[in-house]
Amino acid sequence: MSSSRDTARELLTRWPVVDGHNDLPWALREQVRYDLDRRDIATDQSATLHTDLPRLRAGGVGAQFWSVYVRADYAGDTAVSATLEQIDAVRQLVARYPDALRLAHTADDIEAARAEGRIASLMGAEGGHSINNSLATLRTLHQLGVRYMTLTHNDTIDWADSATDEPRHNGLSAFGEEVVREMNRCGMLVDLSHVSADTMRDALRVSTAPVIFSHSSARAVCDHPRNVPDDVLAQLPANGGIAMATFVPKFVLPEAVEWTRRADENMRAHGLHHLDTTEEGMAVHRAFEAADPRPRATAATVADHLDHMREVAGVDHIGLGGDFDGTAFTPDDLADVAGYPNLIAELLDRNWSEADLAKLTWQNAVRTLRAAEDVARAERQRRGPSHATIEQLDG
Repeated sequence: MSSSRDTARELLTRWPVVDGHNDLPWALREQVRYDLDRRDIATDQSATLHTDLPRLRAGGVGAQFWSVYVRADYAGDTAVSATLEQIDAVRQLVARYPDALRLAHTADDIEAARAEGRIASLMGAEGGHSINNSLATLRTLHQLGVRYMTLTHNDTIDWADSATDEPRHNGLSAFGEEVVREMNRCGMLVDLSHVSADTMRDALRVSTAPVIFSHSSARAVCDHPRNVPDDVLAQLPANGGIAMATFVPKFVLPEAVEWTRRADENMRAHGLHHLDTTEEGMAVHRAFEAADPRPRATAATVADHLDHMREVAGVDHIGLGGDFDGTAFTPDDLADVAGYPNLIAELLDRNWSEADLAKLTWQNAVRTLRAAEDVARAERQRRGPSHATIEQLDG
């Protein structure tokens, strides 16, 4: 494996990882309320975070979609304000570390960052609750640099069904379809992680631009609703989009699904949100794990998903989205953002070619964003901004 790991590291210097989803901004909000002096990511933060600049370098990460996620129980203008605070946090990070990070809005920006040896920093909003049913708010997030929006997080919203909540719309409502069309016009990628399978199918039917799954794996390999069914993966070649495999154990390892359910119940019994990764939350998690050892995922577990996704969607339609700093637990050899060479080495040992790995890590994601930009230019020539309201379209 050592020779495979050496080859993996060398490949990542040429074709670094474009990672679809990292929750560092939310971790900084929860842990230190954005006090970057207390979490200086230029130095080792492994005691409290999955992410810092030395480990991003060690992992071969060349572009990162930073999630500007806010919790789904943030409603209305509270969600909008918190999303703006998250955007501000990303901009603060880029301003603080200009030698390492470059703000990126376009595929050309991503390529320029790579040429400069900097990590392209993009933003993705995680959950349509962040726009408070307002297309003008959606457009404003795009103007502030948000380049994808996950249509839902864990809860069904007023216009789209979530994978992990009760359906209310059988996919997208009429307003939800208008959101997708307006995202196409803006050039904001439609992200279908977290949404129900019916929402995935509706979005693929409506979208004129490639879609992404910023952090989802294969449902056929691990039957969790957060993963992508084969019939949806099979639609990606015609759409042009990509599914970016995630590393979260409860989404990739079947044995971890039931264990996580117990762990989440334990968190709630302690009065904590089940996604809490603060010091208090992790102490509760560790105590539970000591009494009830968790099943262990590895890079091989993730590679099983990628093998399947490549078979069903094709090598041009897959990518990586680790979800670091958005999960309490990670695979043993993908513990943090430095772990990507271990996954690439595993795939090399499975006879993935270097050309295919270059597509997986870099080329597919850059192509998808560029294609969405092309669609947006054409759509904006054809029509102006939509002023539709949810009341008009959904009654």
